[in-house]
Amino acid sequence: MEKIQIPEIARAEARLPRWMLGVAMAGVFTIVTLGKPQAALAFGLGAGIATLNYFWLRQAVETLFNAGHTRVPRRVLLKFSVRHPLALVGVYWFYKTGWLPAGPILAGLFVPAAGVVLEGIFELREGFRT
Repeated sequence: MEKIQIPEIARAEARLPRWMLGVAMAGVFTIVTLGKPQAALAFGLGAGIATLNYFWLRQAVETLFNAGHTRVPRRVLLKFSVRHPLALVGVYWFYKTGWLPAGPILAGLFVPAAGVVLEGIFELREGFRT
C-alpha cells in the first residue's frame, strides 16, 4: 500500500477553496436561473459564512501545528472561538428579520462539505488512474 505524500496533501488543500467557490457559484447561478434572486443572495451569504469559517479553522489548525511555543496567539484563538456563534447569530438574525430566507442560507453553509466531497471524488479518480 502506497502512503500519501505530503505534496499530494498540499495540492488537495490548495484545490479545496476552488471547489468551494465553484459549488457556491454554481448554486447561486442555478438559483438565479430559477428566478429567485433573494434566495440566491441568501445561498451566497451562507456559502460566504461557511467559507470564512473554513479559512479561520484552517488558520487556527496551522497555527497550532506550526507554533514553536505553547501559547496560541489571541487573535487566532478569538477567531476559533467566535466562528460558530457568529454564524449562528447571523443566520438567526436573517431568520427573525425575514430579510433573506433562512433555508438557502443554511444550504449555503454546506458548501465546504460539497467541496470536500468533490475533492474526494477527484482523489478517487486519480487513484484509479495510477
